[in-house]
Amino acid sequence: MTIPTESIQPTTETLSNKTLANSLHRQMIAIIDFGSQYSELIARRIRETQVYSEVLSYRTTAEHLKKLSPAGIILSGGPNSVYDEYAPQCDPEIWHLGIPILGVCYGMQLMVKQLGGVVERAKRGEYGKASMFIDDPTDLLTNVEEGSTMWMSHGDSCTQLPEGFSVLAHTDNTTCAAISNPIKKLFGVQFHPEVVHSVGGIALIRNFVYHICECEPTWTTEAFVEESIREIKAKVGDKRVLLALSGGVDSSTLAFLLHRAIGEKLTCMFIDQGFMRKGEPERLMDIFDRQFHIPVEYVNARRRFLAQMEGVTDPEIKRRRIGHEFIKVFEEESQRLGPFDYLAQGTLYPDVIESADTNVDPKTGERVAVKIKSHHNVGGLPKNLRFKLVEPLRKLFKDEVRKVARSIGLPEEIVSRHPFPGPGLAIRIIGEVTAERLNILRDADFIVRDEISKQGMYHDFWQAFAVLLPIRSVGVMGDKRTYAHPVVLRFITSEDGMTADWAKVPYDLLEAISNRIVNEVKGVNRVVYDITSKPPGTIEWE
Repeated sequence: MTIPTESIQPTTETLSNKTLANSLHRQMIAIIDFGSQYSELIARRIRETQVYSEVLSYRTTAEHLKKLSPAGIILSGGPNSVYDEYAPQCDPEIWHLGIPILGVCYGMQLMVKQLGGVVERAKRGEYGKASMFIDDPTDLLTNVEEGSTMWMSHGDSCTQLPEGFSVLAHTDNTTCAAISNPIKKLFGVQFHPEVVHSVGGIALIRNFVYHICECEPTWTTEAFVEESIREIKAKVGDKRVLLALSGGVDSSTLAFLLHRAIGEKLTCMFIDQGFMRKGEPERLMDIFDRQFHIPVEYVNARRRFLAQMEGVTDPEIKRRRIGHEFIKVFEEESQRLGPFDYLAQGTLYPDVIESADTNVDPKTGERVAVKIKSHHNVGGLPKNLRFKLVEPLRKLFKDEVRKVARSIGLPEEIVSRHPFPGPGLAIRIIGEVTAERLNILRDADFIVRDEISKQGMYHDFWQAFAVLLPIRSVGVMGDKRTYAHPVVLRFITSEDGMTADWAKVPYDLLEAISNRIVNEVKGVNRVVYDITSKPPGTIEWE
């Protein structure tokens, strides 16, 4: 099986080869989303088994699912109670498709209710870790150990099962922790097997994917790359493609993939707005243009962007101005370098799931760009500057993009680069952005990255960076009074950036960084450490 790169949602379909699309979706697990915070995580866990998965709305009809012909269906959790007046429902015809179905939490309760069982408010809710005791160790619970800890989050319980169902497992508080109707291949779990807290959760998922749905592990990096190159060539033909390159892993992977597919028909544009880290623009040009011979049009717009920051202290105004200026520069340069038929964007699958901000040309059915997802993540292209989109990464999660990047030869310094905000250092300088403050922060940030790399700890953090505050404090250097800026160090750990914890950094590392910053960076005399998690804080300060 090869790897699908089109969306199965009609509103965002980008490929026209229906026969190919249908065959690609043959071994797919469809995830019906009822508003769970873990729906994306379910999709990622399925893909970790090397089987393709997609998240669909709970409004998806049984007829549409039948056309997609997935190997299995998972009903996600959700915040509602199934007996609420406006609780989301699935098409009841899905129970008659003959496709294996696994209901998770709300999904299980909905299965029970729609098939004639009873779901009621539990006398006692169950939240957090709970030990699961297995009544039937076959099918779904094969190789799941007795007493395994599972993550519960429910205030309702199934008090009467539909005809043909039996209990597979229970907890001290829940008599129906896992259920099944093996004849119809319908299964349900009251817990969340997709979260890391559920011991044996991955084994359960693998049982559903491999043994119950009979899938094969064919969602591989190699297959994705081969299929993407074929589709890019077929889609683009002899037309020209423009890519706004940022230096991040998404746009860089896209550039390498497109260059392999269409060669000189790709034009990469790098707009240097002056807010990148020390040495990054030069390093980017060296890697692409000189090392890998992928030509990049370098646009030096530093003065223009810095002028937009004059007198601005509000972070939202900063973002808007940077976004608007980026659009102006992009429009000018694309007209100078063009014409182009296609715009390449590094859209990822979470963007597809979460964003309804798409536009479909009514004549061609092609998605067209009304918003550029560059490294700025703000603003939109002018409506008269319309391109057809090339988005070969739009079915991938971030970790999958990194796997693709490594497979096609991107340098590890790009693959493993810490996430960097679109507006760059402009939102790591609190208050007005000036040339002097940019230089201070660049130097401090370089020391942070240099020290964690020297101590082999770069990959221990999701992000590690410095923030410059617009205040001054008194200090003493060489028996003289100083009045200089404080720098805040922000080191965090995270799996996906949605939540984050401050990193428990060794004191000797903090000491080394602090000593270097106050001794080497002119204008700084104090270093502090941010110990705020997300939530309640955010990763960035602005």
